[in-house]
Amino acid sequence: ILYLIFTTGGLVFMKLGNNTGIIEITGGNFNFSISLVSMLGFVLYIVSFLLFTKIITSYDLSYILPITTGITQILSLMAALFIFKEQVTIRGFIGIALIIVGIIVMNFKR
Repeated sequence: ILYLIFTTGGLVFMKLGNNTGIIEITGGNFNFSISLVSMLGFVLYIVSFLLFTKIITSYDLSYILPITTGITQILSLMAALFIFKEQVTIRGFIGIALIIVGIIVMNFKR
C-alpha cells in the first residue's frame, strides 16, 4: 500500500510541479534546478522505487508485478480524472474494469 501511495503521489506531484528540471553544465559547473513541488514528486518516486525493490525481492515477481502495475494504472487514471480534470474515455473505464477483473482472477485460489 505504501508503494502505491508513494508511486501515485510522486507522479501527481511531478505533474503538479509542471517542471522537468533544468540541467546545465557551464564553465565546468553543474547546475540543476527544479520546482519544490516537482522535487517532492521526485523524492516520493525515489522512495517508491526503494519500496518496490523490497517488494519484488519478497514476493513472486509474476504475481506482484501485474498487481502493483495494474493498481498504479488505476490510481493514475483516477488522479488524472479527479485532480487534473482530464477527460477519460470509455476505453479508459473499460481498461480499468479489465485490470480489476485481471487482479481478481489472479487472486483466485488454485
